[in-house]
Amino acid sequence: MRKAAWCQPGGRVVARVISGAELRKNTAKFVREWKDEPGEERQKAQSYVRDLLAAYGITETKAAQYEKRAKRTSTGNQGYIDALIPGVCVIEMKSAGEDLVAAEKQALDYVDDLSDEEDVRYVITCDFKNFRVLDMFAPDDVATSTFTLEQLPANYDKLGFLAGHKQRSFGSREQEQASVKAARVMASLYEELEASGYPDHDASIFLVRILFCLYADDADVWDERDLFQQFIETQTREDGSDLGAQLAWLFQVLNQDRRQSNLPAAVAQFPYVNGGVFGETIQTPVLTAKMRTKLLDACGFNWAAISPAIFGSLFQAVKNKAARRELGEHYTTETNILKTINPLFVDELRDKFAKAKDRPGELKKLRDELASIRVLDPACGCGNFLIVAYRELRKLDLDILVRLRDLGAFKGDLGAMFFTDELVPVSLDHVAGIELEEWPARIAATALHLVHHQANLAMEQQLGAAPDPLPLNKVESIHDGNALRLDWRDVMPPSPGVRIVGNPPFIGARRKDAEQKEDLALAWGKPMNDHDYVSGWFKKAADYFANTQGGRFAFVSTNSIAQGQPVPELFKPLSEAGWRIRFAHQTFAWTSEAPDAAAVHCVITGFDKCEKSTPTLFGYQTLRGEPTAVPVKQINAYLVDGPDVFVTKRPKPLSPSLPPAQFGSMPNDGGNLIVEAADYETVLSDPIAAKYVRPFRGARELIQDLDRWCLWLEEAPPSDLGKSTVLKGRVEACRAFRAGSKREATRRLAETPALFAERRQPSVPYLIIPRVSSEHRSYLPTRRVNEDVVASDGVFTCPDPDGFAFGVVSSSMLQTWLATIGGKLKSDYRFSNTVVWNTLPLPQVTDKVLSEIIEAGKGVQAARDLHPEWSLADHYSPLGMTPELLKAHRALDRVVDKAFGARKSMHTMEDRQAVLFQRYAEMTV
Repeated sequence: MRKAAWCQPGGRVVARVISGAELRKNTAKFVREWKDEPGEERQKAQSYVRDLLAAYGITETKAAQYEKRAKRTSTGNQGYIDALIPGVCVIEMKSAGEDLVAAEKQALDYVDDLSDEEDVRYVITCDFKNFRVLDMFAPDDVATSTFTLEQLPANYDKLGFLAGHKQRSFGSREQEQASVKAARVMASLYEELEASGYPDHDASIFLVRILFCLYADDADVWDERDLFQQFIETQTREDGSDLGAQLAWLFQVLNQDRRQSNLPAAVAQFPYVNGGVFGETIQTPVLTAKMRTKLLDACGFNWAAISPAIFGSLFQAVKNKAARRELGEHYTTETNILKTINPLFVDELRDKFAKAKDRPGELKKLRDELASIRVLDPACGCGNFLIVAYRELRKLDLDILVRLRDLGAFKGDLGAMFFTDELVPVSLDHVAGIELEEWPARIAATALHLVHHQANLAMEQQLGAAPDPLPLNKVESIHDGNALRLDWRDVMPPSPGVRIVGNPPFIGARRKDAEQKEDLALAWGKPMNDHDYVSGWFKKAADYFANTQGGRFAFVSTNSIAQGQPVPELFKPLSEAGWRIRFAHQTFAWTSEAPDAAAVHCVITGFDKCEKSTPTLFGYQTLRGEPTAVPVKQINAYLVDGPDVFVTKRPKPLSPSLPPAQFGSMPNDGGNLIVEAADYETVLSDPIAAKYVRPFRGARELIQDLDRWCLWLEEAPPSDLGKSTVLKGRVEACRAFRAGSKREATRRLAETPALFAERRQPSVPYLIIPRVSSEHRSYLPTRRVNEDVVASDGVFTCPDPDGFAFGVVSSSMLQTWLATIGGKLKSDYRFSNTVVWNTLPLPQVTDKVLSEIIEAGKGVQAARDLHPEWSLADHYSPLGMTPELLKAHRALDRVVDKAFGARKSMHTMEDRQAVLFQRYAEMTV
């Protein structure tokens, strides 16, 4: 059984850390000795505390200060703290039956007067018969624990901090804050190395080694605490002149199993580490007094408190100067990682544990199943997905073991059964990753060591025994390379138990460079220029499992993969290969690990084959809100509950009742045929030019109700062009602009400089539809205009002489189809004629329904006309829609919903999606 040391702040060792089994035994003895004591505070308090601390291994009197004088901050009066363990806790004793809540307030009054060196985390109050423990760093709902003296052996861990046991709450806010602080410490060390010109590759290895030693000092990896700190303090000069050489020597010794017998004790006391951490030979750094001071400052931080997953993300950023300034501003939270791994496999395993909780045989089978699970992240970065997955599997295994122990399922010494790594079903070689860059890959391997050790510490606390921390098993499962060019089977052999997870690079279709386009083409076997880079990981995952029954995969990706035209090309091959969407998170804001990266609008899709579990769809009320999980019949490629259909773009409307939509007219004129407000009066003062001035509307003018004009010279005779100074100058400027273009097609347009480059102007009253509209609007803002208004190519136009198209476009059905099928610009909806309008599954409408839609549309226009001074942006502001306009739209929705075949009232987007996909499936058979 491993022993470790307990120490006060400053690194002075005063006691050893003892196991949970020993603590239960010691506290049981303490209870026997004190259970009959009546509890007189003055006479027995100090003896009670001394015996209690002795049960936790604190035997030297200097570890605790008794009757410590302190000032009560509320009154200014002097008083006494019954016992103080600097940096750890205060203990306040009361006579039997006294109020412990009041005693806690009294103790907190004293705590405020402590120095920084004495400041504590815990407050223990006790009346000889009852304990109350306050953790001042914990959330309010879990900060306080209470138990009786007789219950102490069963609750020994509530005072585990007295024995140096760490209070670990994985994923807690405390761990996040500690990780941010730790990363800033490492960034400070790196800055010193960078400033000295130390090679970057060697600096990476050096920092990882320093990290390991700092963590080992605080997390019971060494046989004693603070060995590394003591080594720096006692074995290196204050000016730092020999610090680099001494550290190089220490690192060399840490890599040696067989050592010289005459090594100095300061080095010989360090154990053999292995694990590849200290294996590579690097250049010995030349360090300074400043670096030594920073390193000693780093030793003062509690490195056992960090989350390896969060810290890894932050540690990855310390080598980027801009990122260092923002450390802690952005990192991938464990909550987001769990959104991927929990529904893919962890929740299922937890459910099995809950069902088998009283059946030892089933619990042992579940341990066997854990042994079969493998996790592969083919874009692992600093390994945070692997770390969290490994941690969750080890936590579940520990819960199973604790339950088996409580059920009496083991005979003999439980601790001896789990003394070695071989007897733990989840091991580090069960996780693997692929990473393009060396630095994050090295972090991933190191962070896996840390989480492995944390899992073993948790096992020791719960069971009294765990595998020895050293020597480390070398992590050889993190591979450097391009995941889209490697064969994943070489990294991890396929099996039914493999779970592929990760968040591949967020690189959009238009942002890929030439090499990334080639990567994607190699993965798919054909060019995929219109697809996001992440689509390659989906293809590789499906290919990986091609000859394997079972297996699952889930990726975080930008939400564009489930929108618009790329959807069929990505999801249809997966469907045809037998994959179904097991779960999906609809669009939410995912914060990238990169400190300078903005939140990306993401989705998560998880896939399995031939399984019968009910799919789960996670929806979000707001992008940064909490998800709501809903069991559904089927999740389709658009991540909604609906038939498994693939909407492909069409050259003309699917519905026989819809008129065609097309782009407006494109000037391509260098601005010379456009009349801005500042030039309007000048152009209008020319009587010839004035004849050809027409209102001009793009999306901005449409939505914001702004004035803009153009010169529409479609039917202007050459004589007018020659007589008008305004027209002559502008047309000539347009010709020069086009003639000077690098594009041959544009240069040809110089032959007709008076005309728009592309002219698609309707000859009847028509509808103007913006190409992009805010996701926050409940309806797509549109307007009918007369044919004398010229529409730009920034909008779509649709002939609408009677107002029928206006009614359809202004409906919730169209808005739902747009949100579901259309592409997005960031999070805004992007209307398209070929993908959205032409695919809208509106059945042929009768004359009666057509008239009803037209009339309901007139009601919407009438409601707008109540405020003619308002723009469409005002009318459709999320907070600004008037009751009259809302009522008119709802009346329109009822008519349009009926036209789509809805048999009941539609109240949600999901209701309408179900109808739309059903109609689409019927109309495209």
